[in-house]
Amino acid sequence: MLAKPLVSFSDKDLTGNWQCRTIKAGGLSPLVIYGWFKCKVSDDGSGWMLEKITGSQRTKGRFFDDGEKRSIYLGSLSVNDDPAKPYGGGPQSDQVGYTFRNSANEWRIEFPAPYYESKLDILEFKR
Repeated sequence: MLAKPLVSFSDKDLTGNWQCRTIKAGGLSPLVIYGWFKCKVSDDGSGWMLEKITGSQRTKGRFFDDGEKRSIYLGSLSVNDDPAKPYGGGPQSDQVGYTFRNSANEWRIEFPAPYYESKLDILEFKR
């Protein structure tokens, strides 16, 4: 996944339903790869919004342009059915990541230095 070439976001609409899974590297365990869950990307008129809708660790947030082949994700971590706090709620819930696209049906968000459990989290998406 990380070795695949990057492609532009400009010719692709990410809205819709996706399968997503979290990969955690470093920290408590050397590597943890979770199973696939459900995520949804929507567009509220001011940009793409992401919501991970299944699984115990969830995220909800917004994407911001950062060039042709990268965007920035600002979101909030929540657990189970707890409501997500708005971004800016504090280091325990705030999430910042770089978003990269590998193909029309594959992309990822890389979260460097997450607050919990690992040194790098990757949220991988596929259709």
